[in-house]
Amino acid sequence: MGVENLEITEDLTIPQLFLHQCKRYGRRKVAMREKEFGIWLPYTWQDYLDNVKYLCLGMVSLGLKKGDKVAMIGDNRPEGVWAEMAAMCAGAIPVWLFQDCMMEEVKYIIDHSDSKFFVGETQEEVDKALAIMPDCPKLEHVIWDDPKGMRRYQQEFLHSIIKVQELGRELDKKEPDFFEKIINEGKGDDICLLFYTSGTTALPKGALLTHWNMLSMGRNLMAVDPCYDTDDFVSYLPFAWIGEQMMSISCGLQIGYTLNFPEEPETAQHNIREVGPHVMFAAPRLYEGLTRQVQVKYLDSTWIKRKAYEVATKIGYYVAELKFKKKPVPWHWKALKYFAHIIMQKKLKDHLGMSRLRHCYTGGAAMGPDHFRFFHALGVNLKQIYGQTEIAGISVVHRDGDIKFDTVGTPLPETEVKITEDGEILSKSPSVFIGYYKNDEATAKTLKDRWLFSGDTGFIDEDGHLVVFDRSKDVMILNDERPFAPQYLESRLKFSPYVQDAWVIGDKRPYVTAVMCIDYSVVGKWADENRINYTSYPELSQSPKIYDLIQAQIEQANNDLPEPARIRKFVNLFKAFDADDDELTRTSKLRRGFMGDRYKDIVEALYKDEDNVPLDMTITYEDGRTQRIKTDIRIQEAGSGK
Repeated sequence: MGVENLEITEDLTIPQLFLHQCKRYGRRKVAMREKEFGIWLPYTWQDYLDNVKYLCLGMVSLGLKKGDKVAMIGDNRPEGVWAEMAAMCAGAIPVWLFQDCMMEEVKYIIDHSDSKFFVGETQEEVDKALAIMPDCPKLEHVIWDDPKGMRRYQQEFLHSIIKVQELGRELDKKEPDFFEKIINEGKGDDICLLFYTSGTTALPKGALLTHWNMLSMGRNLMAVDPCYDTDDFVSYLPFAWIGEQMMSISCGLQIGYTLNFPEEPETAQHNIREVGPHVMFAAPRLYEGLTRQVQVKYLDSTWIKRKAYEVATKIGYYVAELKFKKKPVPWHWKALKYFAHIIMQKKLKDHLGMSRLRHCYTGGAAMGPDHFRFFHALGVNLKQIYGQTEIAGISVVHRDGDIKFDTVGTPLPETEVKITEDGEILSKSPSVFIGYYKNDEATAKTLKDRWLFSGDTGFIDEDGHLVVFDRSKDVMILNDERPFAPQYLESRLKFSPYVQDAWVIGDKRPYVTAVMCIDYSVVGKWADENRINYTSYPELSQSPKIYDLIQAQIEQANNDLPEPARIRKFVNLFKAFDADDDELTRTSKLRRGFMGDRYKDIVEALYKDEDNVPLDMTITYEDGRTQRIKTDIRIQEAGSGK
């Protein structure tokens, strides 16, 4: 059975750890579950091993060699993890792509990474692979998972996962020790993942991460917040995001907790509620969505439910504030907190799938203090983390009992953080990557003497907590020469249930302005209740009453801000920001440079004495179709708040 615990050392690889855990748990424990047709299907660690083993050997039979790249795209599912682990076991390097990548992005990453194999989930991914193959000469084999629609595809280089596993079984019969042999040949400093960054400024860069980078990060996070092999984790964020790799692979394999895969991306929230995970990690956008969901339910509730929510929330906020200030909670407030838990919080946490949460993290972008306070008032132990792909996902995290909503916490064990004279955040740890693939110039700028130059501006406060201000290139200089982080104000605006997105402008400008995106479903419901007629998002967004509604949200966000940082003018955009239009990265961060060029007419009009701005532009749909939009957008002044 092997030893109970395997020490995480520099010599260990992820496949070696995987093999050890599979032998340790065998058929006695469930490694992962997937919901299919309404039923949770369990896979034991032995099932996990068998599927990975035969898929790995099958790919080796097709010509996969150590160092080859294997591109993968699809929803979170066991087959995706098996394919990643199978590639690693063969000494190959997985390259994940986001499910909603446009054709050009797929072509760029597969060509740039020199991928030899492509593993897709459905006919849609296979079609993308077939379309780009003429421009990607190194791509030789395409493997698919879902047979729906694949009957007429007869090309020799196309293989189903089942067929590849059959090839693997044949090789295993001939050489029964071959699988373990190739796993044991791996070294901890071998490259295990080629991870493409989100590309906020330019084309995505491919970060090269080693087994030791990933495992040391997982080991150090688990030293701060221990998890157990009885825990459940729901894997629903894209595997192309380092945060999901961090929790599912780096930490998941070390601890041996159970991975749960939703039926569809659209059912993820419902499936999270069914599972009730013990640990959760998500980008701020998910928590913002949950907050908006709760606020909308509150607006729709009966009078008695609204009053119960208001009372419980008021108690929750007060107790959370005491904990933030590290003050003792008096016994009568503890009693009131229990009362709040009974009348509202218990049911609401269960509805959000957070009733069993022990560790709850957010990262990948800044979370506003309003959202952070909201979850702590609800009794959720939400922690901010800080990190990036280049440091295997995480370098700084809040500790239990030492949470400050305006910081990201303190460094993990074995991690050093320092600030340059210019205010740039530098990190050093065993998890720092070894460089960018085929980009020595970017590597030299980012890695200096083993220190990772983040490109973020921040400082370390008196308690040793790291405060991240913003991306250095995104910091605005207000009209009084003060630096200001636009994402702070954007996150405050998004605390409103009526606001889906916001882009704050004002760098070296006479005043601050904003481009707002309404939440179509919530604002649409408000419009119905107020008897406002509309037929589409563009028409609704330009309604004078909707402008007044959004103005009220802006004035609320302007409260407590210094006069130069307050929004003076705004427009409601005729559409939501979209990654398919290059306005957002695939991890939902604003691409400010691109937005400045795309909407330069709007930006210029906001700083002139004009009431509207004519717009003529093209938008792109997910299937590649484009549509030209010609419209006028209103400009409205905002008050400075109370």
